[in-house]
Amino acid sequence: MQPTATRKLDRSRQLQQRAEKLFPGGVNSPVRAFRAVGGDPPFVVKGRGSRMWDADGNEYIDYVGSWGPLILGHAAPDVVEAIERANRDGASFGASTPREADLAEAVLEAFPAMEKLRFVSSGTEATMSAIRLARAVTGRKYVIKFEGCYHGHTDALLVKAGSGVATLGIPGSAGVPEEFVQFTLALPYNHIERVDDAFKRLKGEIACVIVEPVVGNMGCVPPAPQFLDGLRYLTSREDALLIFDEVMTGFRVAFGGAQELYGTRPDLTTLGKIIGGGLPVGAYGGPAEYMDQVAPLGPVYQAGTLSGNPLAMAAGLATLRHLRDNRELYGRLDRAAATLVDMVADAAHQAGVAVTANRVGSMFTWFFAGEPVTDWDSAAKSDTALFGKFHRALLEEGIWLPPSQFEAAFLSAAHSMDDISQTVVAARKVLAAIGR
Repeated sequence: MQPTATRKLDRSRQLQQRAEKLFPGGVNSPVRAFRAVGGDPPFVVKGRGSRMWDADGNEYIDYVGSWGPLILGHAAPDVVEAIERANRDGASFGASTPREADLAEAVLEAFPAMEKLRFVSSGTEATMSAIRLARAVTGRKYVIKFEGCYHGHTDALLVKAGSGVATLGIPGSAGVPEEFVQFTLALPYNHIERVDDAFKRLKGEIACVIVEPVVGNMGCVPPAPQFLDGLRYLTSREDALLIFDEVMTGFRVAFGGAQELYGTRPDLTTLGKIIGGGLPVGAYGGPAEYMDQVAPLGPVYQAGTLSGNPLAMAAGLATLRHLRDNRELYGRLDRAAATLVDMVADAAHQAGVAVTANRVGSMFTWFFAGEPVTDWDSAAKSDTALFGKFHRALLEEGIWLPPSQFEAAFLSAAHSMDDISQTVVAARKVLAAIGR
């Protein structure tokens, strides 16, 4: 379709050409590339509230939110003030600071399944470390993960992973020896019987099951009824550990994450995104008897020079305190997201475009698919070319979605009903043109 007013991206194109000389594909993370949707990737120079501006001065309503952590919106005043105050005292020390314990207490208050935690600098580090700990606790080697779930780019977990791996159509990753993944079992999400079969086949050999309780990395896919409880039952029965990867869902789908929302208690939890308030951070935690096996108390070694970075701790603490003191925010987000998602899905149906909408709280995805999306096989049937048209046309209308059919979008507390109305109007226009 031809937009009514074409954005100018001259400066962004120049910046992309420069970046391609410096970085693989011109990006420092594959999910930022526009290869899956086509068009020119705008270079962002500013964010405020629900909106972003690119290097050419174009304005966008943002539904990426730095891939989830900006639940309060861009440059939230409390978070900005906390970072500036912390930076005046020093950005990094390589020593313990009081803010680490302050943020840890805020996290543990919301996640009763964790008695102790360890901060790291990324979600990849968190999941890698949690699995290492699970193997040490159980003395076993095998790990069960689920197709389409992404748990970072550590070698053993890049098996039928979601996120950028799914977007780029890569089944795994070059450079990962077969020996590194021989103890990883990738099973279909939401199929509890397959997990039961694996435990029976490898009796006494499976260390843990790691799962995104609400998948965000093949698009938003909620758990089937009893799926999470089924995982809890099977892991308990087999003396294996259950790991909830709540890097995306923690403090997002509820204050206490998916484990609060669904009432299922894991053994270990990994967190990220929101607990850094937009700055790089991750964490893993669980009962003290497990966490005390981590160095320096125990034999499980894990370290990180910038873990517990003062700026990330300050930003995360400001974010979590705001969420704690404004719990009603989650209800508002849920209602606003429901309005947005349902109205766009209705517009698609009226235009004769097959769309399946999945949503949990303020996480959502419009799959260009004619059937329910419940696992990787059903997500993979989506019409990615049609999604690409939808994405490009919405971008022309000033609406920024993740540049992949297989990534969740997010609503923030900064999004207004005017933002939602503007988005729905733009989507109706785009879908009507696509459906002709």
